[in-house]
Amino acid sequence: MSGEVVGAGTGSPIPSDPRSTDPHASGRTAAAARAFATGGPLSVLARNLLVTRRTTWVVVLVGFLEPVLYLLAMGFGLGQFIGGVDAGGGEVSYAAFVAPGLLAVAAMNGAIYESTWNVFFKLKYAKTYQSMLATTLSPRDVALGEIFSALARGALYAMGFLVVMQAMGLNRSWTAVLALPAVVLVASGFAAFGMGITCLMKTMQQLDLINVVLLPMFLLSATFYPITVYPEPLQWVIKVLPLWHGVELVRDLTLGAVGWGTLVHVGYYVALIAVGMTLTTRVLDKRFLR
Repeated sequence: MSGEVVGAGTGSPIPSDPRSTDPHASGRTAAAARAFATGGPLSVLARNLLVTRRTTWVVVLVGFLEPVLYLLAMGFGLGQFIGGVDAGGGEVSYAAFVAPGLLAVAAMNGAIYESTWNVFFKLKYAKTYQSMLATTLSPRDVALGEIFSALARGALYAMGFLVVMQAMGLNRSWTAVLALPAVVLVASGFAAFGMGITCLMKTMQQLDLINVVLLPMFLLSATFYPITVYPEPLQWVIKVLPLWHGVELVRDLTLGAVGWGTLVHVGYYVALIAVGMTLTTRVLDKRFLR
């Protein structure tokens, strides 16, 4: 293995070690980024899509299949023994209860994977952002471009899963058509906040903390069980978690239980996006432009 990765969608190698002795490496990296510099955030998105198409489409495919397998195993397998669940103002099948939760999880996973590990590699090893910020791109352009990339991946996962839900008859209301923009909002929230946190991390080992947070959030955020099965103090803790708001938002839409609580979930994610964008922009600005 040469220890190189394809950079900036041009096919030119970027040394993974920033201490590379190649005197032309930084020039190639800067030139690749400069080629996209006139389009603002969309140029960053275009670059990422080119790289994804060439190198990581298998990962994207696996990310789509994962929630489908969970649905088959839990919704239909375990669901045969559980029966109906009270949700959306009435009783629904366990599969119809679990499916919107997995839809929100698919959006979260796609956004988090794109905005954490990928961002960390570009920041620490490939030095992609240094090259981008040497052009007319601003820290906000870079942050928005990466967030667009993450929400595109999350939306792709979710869109495929939503089609599967429709084919299986798990969307119980016409409001399910709003689930797609809802999962884009969910993906945006996780992408913005995930990138902000990643920009603060110093070592690859610190990224393991992300899984430490994601796993219990995945299991506890009313994804597989109604929140009422937990003790009340734990319920309040769960209601602070972003995934719970995403699960409830998507479930309200697919089951036709839209109400004022739905707007609360939307507002939560708008605030999460604002916090994440502010954090990411400030960290990039402080690190590279001052």
